Amino acid sequence: MAIEETAESVATTDATDTVANTVETTAGAITYPIAPGYQVNVRSGPGTNYRLVKALPYNSRVTIRCQRHGQKVSGPYGTSDIWDNIAPGQYVSDAYVKTGSDGFVTVPCG
Repeated sequence: MAIEETAESVATTDATDTVANTVETTAGAITYPIAPGYQVNVRSGPGTNYRLVKALPYNSRVTIRCQRHGQKVSGPYGTSDIWDNIAPGQYVSDAYVKTGSDGFVTVPCG
């Protein structure tokens, strides 16, 4: 299933550079950009020791279904132990996703 981006953006205003034009909605779902210049590995669980499922292409956007704590990873957006579930059995480190937050942006995974 291909996801088609729309021009609609969710903008949060702040005195500093926050999430403006970072978060977009696609068919009612919020998507977040992967760090520019990175092909991010998608794992079967919340850590690098889990099986590699695939790699996201450059300039990808992801929908975060839920989040959970796991292995601590350092990336372009800091060091985090938060892992984003982007599809059943598919996790990416939040350190590579520009959510505009150091914490959870959606519900914890069950």
